[in-house]
Amino acid sequence: MGKTKRRWGDRKDGVWLKDLDSMHLIGSYLLRNRADREAFIEETVDLTRVREYLSKKNAANPGSTYTIFQVICAAIVKTLVQRPKLNRFISGRRVYQRNYISLAFVCKNSFHDDSAESLLVLYVNEDNTIDDLQKLMNEKIKEVREQGQLDHSTDLMNKLGRLPRCILAVIFAVVRALDYFGRVPWWLIKEDPDFASIYLTNLGSINLNAGYHHLNNWGTNSLFIVIGKKGLRPFYDKNGEVEMKDTIKIGITLDELIVDGYYYAKSIKLFQYIIEHPELLDRPANEEITYD
Repeated sequence: MGKTKRRWGDRKDGVWLKDLDSMHLIGSYLLRNRADREAFIEETVDLTRVREYLSKKNAANPGSTYTIFQVICAAIVKTLVQRPKLNRFISGRRVYQRNYISLAFVCKNSFHDDSAESLLVLYVNEDNTIDDLQKLMNEKIKEVREQGQLDHSTDLMNKLGRLPRCILAVIFAVVRALDYFGRVPWWLIKEDPDFASIYLTNLGSINLNAGYHHLNNWGTNSLFIVIGKKGLRPFYDKNGEVEMKDTIKIGITLDELIVDGYYYAKSIKLFQYIIEHPELLDRPANEEITYD
């Protein structure tokens, strides 16, 4: 996000939006927990053009495999840059514009029941392309899978988990108070997925369908996206003819108070447009798109 001078009431991770309509200003007092403000949307994504794009992309880049998950992540980043109000959050009964763009997801270190999971957070720039995102994602995954490094959040939780309950309760009471007043230290925010712009889980990688996932009351995350497994589904043309297409379902849980329904609807329309025109991902995310 663009850098702005920090004012009184701003946080390290966001700018306080004071001039909003009364519904958004008062709504967080009526619905105090983020989980109380959830709305859920399920979308079916046609992968036909994505398949064609990946075939050409991977043929032109031998030894550097691009995946459907990376295409979806890049499309989400591009949507977030083009529709910046999606990157808002509510904390301490105030609405903020987040001053960074980040994606968080869980990485299974290996596909075994007892394998550890790592919580990864990727920070991206507004001018990034899918190539930038793919490189960043692969580097992060390599760190945890090949080098055996613990992510910051897991390492911290392991240490805190050894403390007595009474001490843990005090620590979390203090941290929650700091969060309410916008004083959580950056070292805690930057590697915590619950402070990310978008939290994703790729259930398709373990052959599960997409579905609902709740928002967390801890942190500032306002959008949780579940990506399901691929499958053939019927599509009807204007003549009523049926065609089976390779698709994927995506579940989106969002905080309904950060923007209105019309803004969400246009944002999903943009996301679908990008997926239908994946070559746009080769251009900087902040390059304007006309899609109406």
